[in-house]
Amino acid sequence: MSEKAVKQQNALWENIKVIVQALVLAMIIRTFLFQPFTIPSGSMMPTLLVGDYIFVNKFAYGYSKYSMPFSPDLFSGRILGSEPKRGDVVVFRFPPNPDVDYIKRVIGLPGDRIQVKNDILYINGQAVPREPHGTFSSDYSQEPGDNIAVYSERLPDAGKVFDTLDLSPNSRGDNTQEYVVPPGHYFMMGDNRDNSDDSRFDVGYVPAENLIGRASIIFFSLGHDTSFREIWKWPTNMRWDRIFKVVE
Repeated sequence: MSEKAVKQQNALWENIKVIVQALVLAMIIRTFLFQPFTIPSGSMMPTLLVGDYIFVNKFAYGYSKYSMPFSPDLFSGRILGSEPKRGDVVVFRFPPNPDVDYIKRVIGLPGDRIQVKNDILYINGQAVPREPHGTFSSDYSQEPGDNIAVYSERLPDAGKVFDTLDLSPNSRGDNTQEYVVPPGHYFMMGDNRDNSDDSRFDVGYVPAENLIGRASIIFFSLGHDTSFREIWKWPTNMRWDRIFKVVE
């Protein structure tokens, strides 16, 4: 083999090694540090919009089998775990079908009593303070529409303040039973209170094992039902003001 051919072969192998190393590094980052997710529905409006692309902090709560690709049944529970705080926005596996990812806000911690009465959220018998905070209009064609009432809520303990939507004062989730959160579980609700399948309904209580991570930052956002593949629409439909916005 000529010297030139040997150099070309060595260069090829060097390129392959660099590619393999990059793929391994990307897999480690995705598995243990940060994982990208896209927001497919309006259940977390106005905090998260359809077309937001977010990074989820996977080491915030430690790791379970659901932190790994393909969810191998290597161990149960969580390792290196820490508790989510009330008010955190969390990605988790849907308890009835763990192949599906959901994103909601932590409202109830283990042992809490949660209830909605006449459109007002109660935690451990105390009404969560809320104040009118203008209106919201969506650029998403399917929901929720224009000039939707926005209310700011302040959660106890954490003192976290965030906005919620109120489409109707008489929706099916505006008057509920009292839920008592079991040990090792959490009660989740969407910020779009009248259009969120959450712990009031099919989601139920979310086991700690099902937590994937805490939503941390929006790194990309496309409005007006724009697909990521429609690159030619990016300049006009990019939500520039949401890029690198911290999720709160």
